[in-house]
Amino acid sequence: MRLRLNKIIDMPGSEAKFDYALNISDLEFDGAASMPETLDVTGKVRNIAGMLVMTAHAVGKMTCVCARCLEEFPRDIDLNIEAVLAEELQDEDDPDVFLLDGDYVDLDEVIITHLVLNMEQKLLCSENCKGLCEKCGKNLNDGPCDCRPDIDPRLSVLQQLLDND
Repeated sequence: MRLRLNKIIDMPGSEAKFDYALNISDLEFDGAASMPETLDVTGKVRNIAGMLVMTAHAVGKMTCVCARCLEEFPRDIDLNIEAVLAEELQDEDDPDVFLLDGDYVDLDEVIITHLVLNMEQKLLCSENCKGLCEKCGKNLNDGPCDCRPDIDPRLSVLQQLLDND
């Protein structure tokens, strides 16, 4: 969504509010998460002493795949966003400063950028997730598997004695 800011650019103390649903269903994170629903976004852009500051709140749900057990699980998105909007960039490496397109701001770009930058590197269904058995692939959260533990190769001769019984 493009928000026109021509009424507040030259008026310190003024603000422009917005409230919309952002469709991000085509956004994927290498199969680790997908966004089947929209994000509900509310916020405003304020002119504070000639500087445009955007604050927003985005909420929604995403479907994730656990990095340990590969099970799908839902995750709530509750993102608070603060960004500076500028007509020209002073520091291109600052992730909180976004360039205006004339007197418009692309809200979608700001929201999606913050969403991607705030995503966890490793999505887990729970902190206690036990993952999959590396031998048989059973989900260890459902209980132990029937695989025998690996024997230290130095003790393999003793294992042969146990196998002969």
